[in-house]
Amino acid sequence: MSTFKELLDEQSISQTWIAKKLGFSPATINKIVKYGDYPKKNAAQLKQQIIELLVTKGFNQDQILTAMDAVQLNSENDQASDVERTATPTDQKEQLMLLRKQTLTPAAKKQFMLFKNIFTEDIRNAAELYNNSDINYVRESMWQAAKGNTSFIAVVGQSGSGKTTLREELHDRIERENEPVIIIEPYVLATEDSDTKGKTLKSLHIAEAILSALAPSTNAKRSPEARFRQIHNLLKESSRAGQHHLLIIEEAHSLPIPTLKHLKRFIELKNGFTPLMSIILIGQDELKIKLAENNPEVREVVQRCEIVTLEPFTQTALVEYLQHRCNTAGRNLSDFIDESGIDAICAKLTRNVGRNNQSESLLYPLAVGNLITGALNVAAELGEKVVTGDLVKEV
Repeated sequence: MSTFKELLDEQSISQTWIAKKLGFSPATINKIVKYGDYPKKNAAQLKQQIIELLVTKGFNQDQILTAMDAVQLNSENDQASDVERTATPTDQKEQLMLLRKQTLTPAAKKQFMLFKNIFTEDIRNAAELYNNSDINYVRESMWQAAKGNTSFIAVVGQSGSGKTTLREELHDRIERENEPVIIIEPYVLATEDSDTKGKTLKSLHIAEAILSALAPSTNAKRSPEARFRQIHNLLKESSRAGQHHLLIIEEAHSLPIPTLKHLKRFIELKNGFTPLMSIILIGQDELKIKLAENNPEVREVVQRCEIVTLEPFTQTALVEYLQHRCNTAGRNLSDFIDESGIDAICAKLTRNVGRNNQSESLLYPLAVGNLITGALNVAAELGEKVVTGDLVKEV
């Protein structure tokens, strides 16, 4: 805590009170109190106004100046340290910065009457799932694969874009609609794309997952040839019983190239003309790179695999998403954030990069949830009723 803030707290003087008296935003006063960061215009005049206001509340002028100078000195030292740490060349400036996991403070929970964080909590049922045209396209693509109408898709999206949520919704939908689908999910807890980093997921492991899903009490044949024949026969028997089979591989960006190539052979397993299996790969943008058209190693896979991308929110979709999260909790979005706050979130998580000014956006559920949580904490600290654009910039 800064010396200046400690001084104000001793006399129970709030930053919000100072802001209202001087006609400035609480965020501006917070920057001055915490970091000695004054607006470029009329900084000396504002500093004098703060001093005069605090003198009327019984503060000693020398005491105020000492506290202000200490804050400014600490801030300058911190900036110097930052310059030293970033002296080596780096490309971090070219990337949008993401927040760590944010947790609501007790003060924020109390002020906004939130007993759970509606902006970051996992959804509990299908009604809580936000749907727009982009998300619905991905969702329906996964559903068609589950029903066997599509054989091979790759769902690609940034971290926190909602891929896992859609996979969970697919599980739930299959159960709700009693669709005759057997889901096969190999465990990928320690998989990497090379054995030097972790353990690679191989075709034999996928075969073991199929055997475990279809006939858990059956022992696998020892030789690979016999084992794959055993798997094919089990799939045929299950298909004759009216079942379709869906192989879902999470973290598919960690799949080695040989395994990606072998997946073609799994989707070619048939009983006559009837396909026995569909495949959904779920991964981050690196998966799209591995499945690029100019990669000759996976050309057979590329020609058969449809890539479906989870796009970031537009500003309109962002507002709809946040309203939906609030509505599912019986609240209004205006209880938490105003229009300037929404604009600031879009600005903070979007920017143009490169020579062609291509838009780079991280307006995904997880990033948005963390940012708005941090802003709610700042609002509670300053005693603000809702999050504004100035408060979002403070996070």
